[in-house]
Amino acid sequence: MAGDSSFDIVSQFDEQELVNAIDQTRREVQTRFDLKDTKTEIIHSKENITIVTDSTLTLRSVRDILESKAIRRNLSLKIFKIGKEENAAGGKVRQVIELQQGLTPELAKEISKYIRDNYPKVKPQIQGDAVRVNAKSRDDLQGVIALLKQKDYPVALQYINYR
Repeated sequence: MAGDSSFDIVSQFDEQELVNAIDQTRREVQTRFDLKDTKTEIIHSKENITIVTDSTLTLRSVRDILESKAIRRNLSLKIFKIGKEENAAGGKVRQVIELQQGLTPELAKEISKYIRDNYPKVKPQIQGDAVRVNAKSRDDLQGVIALLKQKDYPVALQYINYR
């Protein structure tokens, strides 16, 4: 295996960039004329972001701001799994946005099968919430990356540890 090259397929995001995007969103909501008096709260935890605001219209505006700030910080919108709107106390509206990180076992199996079907010389291995791809040729690995970039998956994929 000394001549083999490999890389890992993962689904993760930069936590600090997300925190920065949320902080920028809070600042813009406090300064924007149409959102200033809405008493909007954006609560961030490890697994999700909760937005509590006055109405559905302001909720959509805050979510749009958050998404635009995330895009500017090179975060994929696929990390956000937007929940349904629900009524909160005091006539407010709440929405929970789950943060998706890591590959599910089903998705990892699907990715490795897709790689095996298209590149028989390449060996994908599922390792927890990542897929390690080994091959003798670096050209095959680059072909696998190009192949996976063409296919649209429900999560954002990154290709790391390329050696």
